[in-house]
Amino acid sequence: MLKSTLIRATKAGAKVMQEFFHGKFRISNKEGVNNLVTEADHASEKAIFEIIKNDYPDHFILSEEAGAIVTNSNYKWIVDPIDGTVNFAHGIPICCVSIGLEKEGEMILGAVYNPFINEFYFAEKEHGATLNDTTIRVSEETQVLKACLATGFPYTYINEPNGPLDVFSRLIRKGVPVRRFGSAAMDLCWVACGRFDGFYEHKLNAWDSAAGFLIVEEAGGRVSDFAGKKYSPYQPRIIATNGRIHDELINWVNNEIS
Repeated sequence: MLKSTLIRATKAGAKVMQEFFHGKFRISNKEGVNNLVTEADHASEKAIFEIIKNDYPDHFILSEEAGAIVTNSNYKWIVDPIDGTVNFAHGIPICCVSIGLEKEGEMILGAVYNPFINEFYFAEKEHGATLNDTTIRVSEETQVLKACLATGFPYTYINEPNGPLDVFSRLIRKGVPVRRFGSAAMDLCWVACGRFDGFYEHKLNAWDSAAGFLIVEEAGGRVSDFAGKKYSPYQPRIIATNGRIHDELINWVNNEIS
């Protein structure tokens, strides 16, 4: 039942995205620069909530737009109704719905769906990860210098010491390809299916990574904070890799390469 609810909710949100895409909709700005929210974000969130609340009215929900809907339940749905809103608002089809389900502090289910390229990613704790119902695995690359990486650039604190620009510069000056597509959930899924060998970012929210990090782990990858410790979506920093380059990428990000 939980899996069914997750899949239906994810697809409901994606259907709303498709209805609004390339159409006219209201766009507003939240706190900060280019921190957009659209009419479609709210409509997608509403469609997702309707399914979750109908099936599990007592469950906790944490969502990017609505915030925390707190209950005493051991289950928490972590929802990003549109991950990659700036892309969506500009008609760029690298955006998705991302929903993770947590039980007693552990992520147990995750789904990420980009309807514009027809990619539905799903993972269940200890049961593997799939793309459109086909099992996926991370890549086998063993060296950062031969890897293809993904990252994101925040619109604040970008110039902090050893911040996003410094790490990016360090990697690209050595010839490492680093992509910035504007959707952390998609980046994580593309690590999971082997397109990227690794992904790092300095500042994410729980709804950005809750589903994606489980999908990476269930595809055989590794996810941690910048110190290599167990990842929690409630802290901002993330490194997700195929596992083979993980420790080396941690050193690159922390400027500890000899």
